[in-house]
Amino acid sequence: MILPIVAYGSPVLKEKAAGIDQFGPDLKALVADMFETMYNADGCGLAAPQIGKSIRLFVIDAELMDEEKYKGCKMAFVNAEKLEETGNLLGYEEGCLSIPGLREEVKRPELITLRYQDEEGKEHTKQFEGLMARVIQHEYDHIEGKLFTDHLSPLRKRLIQGKLSDIMKGKAKHAYPMRFLQGGKR
Repeated sequence: MILPIVAYGSPVLKEKAAGIDQFGPDLKALVADMFETMYNADGCGLAAPQIGKSIRLFVIDAELMDEEKYKGCKMAFVNAEKLEETGNLLGYEEGCLSIPGLREEVKRPELITLRYQDEEGKEHTKQFEGLMARVIQHEYDHIEGKLFTDHLSPLRKRLIQGKLSDIMKGKAKHAYPMRFLQGGKR
């Protein structure tokens, strides 16, 4: 089922998400719905807060980045905990399904080590690098109540404030179902 994506300005996007302790058919169904929602919106990652659920869950499909080395990198991350970020800070233009039409350069470390569970509840500890690390860091931020705009300089934030305000009001072009703070669903 395709779910509406919550737009910038919604309080759920700024909350630190709660842990998940129930694994089973409901969680698997939610993961499947999140993948379907993400694909429908042409995204490569989606976090539960972006669909209005303040829980520690996000999905990614790095294969969508068209790089052979990411083949088979479709994953769900439950209760992720960042253990370490290392390496050089690399700048890359990021966008967000909750902030349609806006892309900005964000600097992030090139490596991240996470402890997480899969949708079955099995625990993993793994290091990710490159674009996959970036997508994971972006989605991890969502479950910590952060957005990519939080990484921008104060000057850059002031320059895009009008666009962010328009998104909050539902005045953003988007090709997928969204729920706006002001103006309801569209």
